[in-house]
Order: sequence, then C-alpha cells, then structure tokens
Amino acid sequence: MAAACGLDRLIGDPRWCLHPVQVMGALIAQLRLWVEALGGDRPWALRLGGGLITALLVSWSAAAGWALEQLSLRSPWAVPLLVIALASALAGRSLRLAVEDVLKPLSSTPPQLQQARQKLAWIVGRDVAGLPAPELLRALAETASENAVDGLFAPLFWMLIGAGLWSLNPALPGPLALAWAFKASSTLDSMLGYRRGRLQWLGTAGARLDDGLTWLPCRLLALSLGQLGPALRDGASDPSPNAGVSQAAYAHALGLRLGGLNRYGGIERAKPLLNEGGRAADQQGVQAILSATQRSALLWLGLSGLVALLV
Repeated sequence: MAAACGLDRLIGDPRWCLHPVQVMGALIAQLRLWVEALGGDRPWALRLGGGLITALLVSWSAAAGWALEQLSLRSPWAVPLLVIALASALAGRSLRLAVEDVLKPLSSTPPQLQQARQKLAWIVGRDVAGLPAPELLRALAETASENAVDGLFAPLFWMLIGAGLWSLNPALPGPLALAWAFKASSTLDSMLGYRRGRLQWLGTAGARLDDGLTWLPCRLLALSLGQLGPALRDGASDPSPNAGVSQAAYAHALGLRLGGLNRYGGIERAKPLLNEGGRAADQQGVQAILSATQRSALLWLGLSGLVALLV
C-alpha cells in the first residue's frame, strides 16, 4: 500500500494505459442502456434496475480485486501488478495536476480567465462561463477539498480496512477488493447520481452507497485536520452528507471562506457559507489545500504502519 501511494504520487494515471475506472464506466453505460430500455419511465423499474447495476458493478469490481490478490499470494511476479492495481484506485496526483492546470493560467500576467474556465470545467459540475478570477479560485478550492476525500482518502481508508481483513485471513477480500469496490460506487455516483430525468431514480442506489462508503473517511479526514467539530457544524446544512464536511474542514484548517452562490445548468443554488469569518480563497489557499492533503495522507500511512507494527 505504501508503494502504491508512492507510485500514485510519482506517476499517477498515465493516459496511454487503460484504467480500471474506464472499464467500470463502459460497463455502467451498457447496463444503463439495457435498464432504460426495459424500465422506460417507470420510477419503480428504474430504481430496481439502478439497484441491480450497483450490485453487479460493485460485486464484479470486488471479485476482480480479490482474484488479483489471491494470484499475488501464489505468484511473486503478480505482486508488482497488485501494487499498480492499488495505485489505480488512488487519484492524488491526478487531482493535484488538475488543480495546478487551472492555477497556471490564473497566475499569468494578465490572467488567462477563459483558459482557466475551460480547464476548470473538466473537474467541477457548476457552470463556469463568465466566472471572475475570485469565483474561479473559490470553485477550485472547493473541488480540491471535496475530491481529496473521493479521490484519495476514501479509497485509502478502504484499503486499510481490507489490509486488516487480509491479515486476519488471506482468503478474505483485501485492500484491492475493497478499494475497487469503492471506486465502482464512486464511478456510479459520478455517472448516474444526478437529480434529473430518469437518473433521479436510476442513480439512487449508487449515490446512496457512495455516500455511505465515504461518510467515515470524510470525518476521519476532518479529524486529521483538527477540525472535526467545526466541519460537522458548518457542513450540516449542505445537501451532501460529505461534501460540506470535507470543504468545511479545509476551510477552518486553512482560514479560508468557502461556499456561496453557484449555478448548475443555469439554475442558481445557494451553498452554505463555510468558515464565514475566513479570507476569500486565493492561489496560496488552493496550494495550501494541496499541501494539507499530502500531509494528511502521510499521517494516515504513518499511523496505520505504527498500528500494524504494534499488532
């Protein structure tokens, strides 16, 4: 697991290599076509179909991870493959590079706002057209803090749980099985978890599962940042059980003010203000979020390694 974290830090997700999430996405797209063809516009049928998609994808992903784990126990040559597969479940480097790609045009003189908007649109769900520099930086700070949980700490948490299970019995699902199961739920949420059209019924199961699997890692990250109480207080009014908490944890830890009015599909939506007395998000604040994420990941690995040695 430590080697996988290092590999993700150094290399990340090469674009020339087929990624497990791409396979999961292709399966979701095909299963969605079948379910919509059979379910039509009937909410109960779409909910049932969404539940089946979720059960199939998560179980298939966990089974694939478990099979590779068992292979690595029997064949030493498969251990490097296991490390690479574990690294594929982490998105720390990808998140950092995506955030820095938006910061670069904002750092130029004069700031290249249109280029920054185009790059930001790849990593956020809100409307970015016409956003001024301060709003671009706020959006960047919010997505960096929210996706730190989804892309790094939640899969790392489930790897740690899987490592514990594996140490009890090597026949049980281990770190890769649980990490890929989480990635399956996260991919389901990102592709189907929207409250519009048929997806409001089709994506319910995947979205609820992702919320549940992310709940504890999100709060452990807030605890790691020393801001569990303020994060729970400020994040309670956010419609997401996890996004507001993770953003509030970083906001309080770094003295930033996040939240406010956003637009989604042309519709304005007010998000709760987080750490209202903090300063507006700036480039230094966004970089501080990336640094805090790296420090927290090292803390998690160090503490889990210490626990393993003590046990």
